[in-house]
Amino acid sequence: MNSANDLTILISDKNLDPQLKTIALKVQASERISFDEGVALYEKGELAYLGVLANFIREQRHGNKTYFNRNFHIEPTNLCVYDCKFCSYSRLIKQRSEGWELTMEEMLNIVRKYDDQPVTEVHIVGGVLPQYDMAFYTELFRKIHEHRPELHVKALTPVEYHYIFKKAKVDYATGMRLMKEAGLESMPGGGAEIFHPEIREQIAKDKCTGEQWLQIHEEWHRLGQRSNATILYGHIEQFWHRVDHMEQLRQLQDKTGGFQTFIPLKFRNQDNQMSHIKEVSVIEDLRNYAISRIYLDNFDHIKAYWAMISRSTAQLALNFGVDDIDGTLDDTTKIYSMAGAEEQNPAMSTAELVELIKQVGRHPVERDTLYNVVTDYSNYQPEEKPGARFYKLPVLN
Repeated sequence: MNSANDLTILISDKNLDPQLKTIALKVQASERISFDEGVALYEKGELAYLGVLANFIREQRHGNKTYFNRNFHIEPTNLCVYDCKFCSYSRLIKQRSEGWELTMEEMLNIVRKYDDQPVTEVHIVGGVLPQYDMAFYTELFRKIHEHRPELHVKALTPVEYHYIFKKAKVDYATGMRLMKEAGLESMPGGGAEIFHPEIREQIAKDKCTGEQWLQIHEEWHRLGQRSNATILYGHIEQFWHRVDHMEQLRQLQDKTGGFQTFIPLKFRNQDNQMSHIKEVSVIEDLRNYAISRIYLDNFDHIKAYWAMISRSTAQLALNFGVDDIDGTLDDTTKIYSMAGAEEQNPAMSTAELVELIKQVGRHPVERDTLYNVVTDYSNYQPEEKPGARFYKLPVLN
C-alpha cells in the first residue's frame, strides 16, 4: 500500500470536484478542514475518494498497525430510568421481569472469573437505576482494585455520572474526583448519541444533554485522565448534525487533549421504538468512518466495534481510517447483540483477532487501555489457524 501515492494521483485527477480537491490538498498538507467542508464530504464524497484521504491519514499516524485489547464487560443492569427511543438493550423499571440487576458480589465474581487470564481491562456500563449510586460504584471500583490492582477500570458514561452526581448532590468536578480516587481510570465514550438538541430531544430527551456530556468529560480531562467519544449515526439525523457533533468534540479536544478514540456507532433497528427506520448500508458505514478520520484531526484513533458491525465489515474499515477494532470481549456484552448486531455471541480469541487483522495486510498490536503496546503480533503464527467461517466477504449493495 502506498497511501501517499494514491493521494497524489487523486489530487491530479482533472475531473475531481474543485471543493473536494481543496479538501484533499488540505489533508495532504495536514491542515484542518472546515465545518462546511465536513458537510461537503458527506454530500459529495464517494467511497473511493474518502478511502484514499482517510487511509492516508491513518497510515501517516499509525502505518499498518491495528490495535486491539483483551477486555471483558460487566453490565450491571439492563433496567433503566431513561427511555431512549433507539435502545434495544434497556427495559424500563415497570418491565423488571425482563431484566437483570447484578449485585456487587455478582460483579466481583465476574472479575474473579478472569483471575488466570491476561486481560488488561474491565469495561463497566449498563442501565441507570437508583441503587447503583455514588456509594455503590466507589466501593465497587475500590474492591476491583484491591482484588486485581493492575486491571484497568474503564467505567460508566456521562449519562450514568450525571444521574449519580445529581442524586448525591455533588457537582461534576467533585463527582469525577471522587470516582478517580475510588479507582476509576478511564471513561468509555457512550451516551453521546447526537449532541444537537433538535435530534437528541427526539431520541433521548430524558437523559443528560449534549452540553452536560461534554462538561463531564471536560472535568475528567482536567484531572489528567483519558476518555473516548462516540456518535450514534444512521437514524433521523442529517449529515450536518454529524459534523456538528464532531465539531463539538474537536473543540473540546483542542482545549483538553483528553480524548483517545472516536467510535462511530451504527444505529440498529431491532426491537426498539425506532424499528421503522431503515438501517444505513455498509457503504455509508465506511464513508462515515472515513469522514470521521478526516474531520477529527486531533483524535489519535478511530475505532470500529467488530461486534457491532461484523468481522468482515471491520476488516474493510481498516482501509477507511480505522486503526482499532476493540477487544476480545469474550461473550460478555449484550448491548450490541440485543440491538440486532451481526455478532449475536461476540467472543473472539486473541489468535482469531490477530488472524482477522493480518488477513487484510495490517499488523496486529495488542494494546492496553491507554494505547501502550502489550504485544506486537506482526510476526505471530498461531498453533492452529482459526476457521475461515469468520472471514467471508460481505455483499455490498
